[in-house]
Amino acid sequence: MESRISIITLGVRDMVRAIRFYRDGLGFPTDAADNADIAFFKTAGTRLALYPVEALAADIHPGMTVPGGGFGGITLAHNVRRKGEVDAVLAQAAESGGTIVKPARDVFWGGYSGYFTDPDGYYWEVAWNPHSPLDENGTVTI
Repeated sequence: MESRISIITLGVRDMVRAIRFYRDGLGFPTDAADNADIAFFKTAGTRLALYPVEALAADIHPGMTVPGGGFGGITLAHNVRRKGEVDAVLAQAAESGGTIVKPARDVFWGGYSGYFTDPDGYYWEVAWNPHSPLDENGTVTI
């Protein structure tokens, strides 16, 4: 099974400020406008995504508060080629000492995903996205 970080999602409190910082300040290429609901930045080997922290927290677990607990507004994403691989990766994470925090399910954007935390409490989303397939190197195409 391939293991890659293909998207790094940062939950942010101010999308306009964050988009301007990464796009204008750091020069990361994106098609996102200042008022985007989500912004993807093209970086070598990975994709950086910005998403409102409250929406990200709610996607992981309804009722999660921000800030507080172990959730700092950042998740790591592991994208897979086939829908069934999501369950396999989640099982592998649980068998290795991770904790499943959201079992895999069909999601509003048309894919299939679930979440786990690693032994240090970092959140990972495992996702299959039929709209953004992986290339031959395992990189997400957005």
